[in-house]
Parts: sequence; C-alpha cells; structure tokens
Amino acid sequence: MSRVVFLLEEFSMKVLLDGLLPRLFPSLRFLCVSHEGKQDLERSVPRKLRAWREPGVRFVVVRDNDGSDCREVKRRLAALAREGRRDDTLVRIACQELEAWYLGAPDALAQAFGREELCAIGRRARFRDPDTVDHPARALVALVDEFQKVSGARRMAQTLTRENRSRSFQVLISAIEGLAPRGEAETLPAGGA
Repeated sequence: MSRVVFLLEEFSMKVLLDGLLPRLFPSLRFLCVSHEGKQDLERSVPRKLRAWREPGVRFVVVRDNDGSDCREVKRRLAALAREGRRDDTLVRIACQELEAWYLGAPDALAQAFGREELCAIGRRARFRDPDTVDHPARALVALVDEFQKVSGARRMAQTLTRENRSRSFQVLISAIEGLAPRGEAETLPAGGA
C-alpha cells in the first residue's frame, strides 16, 4: 500500500493531522513533515520532492493563506512541485490560518476546551464563514484565553469531525478521501470516527 506525505508549514498542523487523520481515515498510511514557516516550506518543496525515492508515495502540500491571494499561493506551490518533478502533488491552502478550521467547528471547539458557550460562536456574523476571519489564531485567543497553537491543535485533533463550516477544511478532507484506500470514505460516518 502506498503512503501520503504531507509537507506542512508548521508544527501545529502536524500535531493536528497526526491526531485527526487516524480517526477519520484509519487505513490511511501517512507521514507529516513540518517546516519552520512558509519560507522554509517553499524552499524545501522542490528539493524534498526530487529526493524522495519511496515508490507509490503521493504528496500533499498544506500552507496557510495568511491574507495572501489564495490562487497565487496555490500557483506558486504548484510551480515548486513541478520544479521537484512531481506534477501529481496536491496543494491545499488553509484560509486564512489553520485556526479557522477550529472556528468552523464550534461544537468540537467547545468540547476540546470544555466551554459550552463556544457552541454559539457559529451564529455570530464574524464567525459564520470561518475562512474570512482575519487572524483566526488571535480570534481564538480572545475566545479562549488559554489557547496556544500546539496544545490547541492536540485538543482539536481529538474532537474535530468532517462537519465543518470552513470550505478550506472541506477541500482538504475531500482531497484526502481521494487518496485514502478505496471504500474507507463510505464506511465512516459523516461525523467522523
């Protein structure tokens, strides 16, 4: 069976996916490789793709948008994948930041932090479309003063499901479904494992 390698912008994304993917896709063989930010990721992509020798491996590059033009970021990352001779690399962008995915799942957020009032944030105009929230990490700190990127990712990995208002989260999950062993996506309930 082949494996999916995720090339990620930051360690908190690795922590999230390492905890979340086995719950949502139990048969998926994967490896998450984190980087020290956008620049490190972008320098690394062509080099890692060219050097990786494992047969049957598929690559997914995931990066925050951080207020940039989403299409331009995706074009640039796809060009880096082509430079690494891996045209089949999938590129997925978290709009605006990884933490928008948490805002897109108020029930999971409430459960992760033991704060029932967080279930209601989805009704606020500011959070209805989590991918448009400026600086989602800051918004989370305002909502949950103990929020920190890595420990927050660890908590959210245990509570997130496929149900999420974040379009960028949905696009990533759909891409992973396409890479997961056949039949797995149909066997899991919509709410996750």
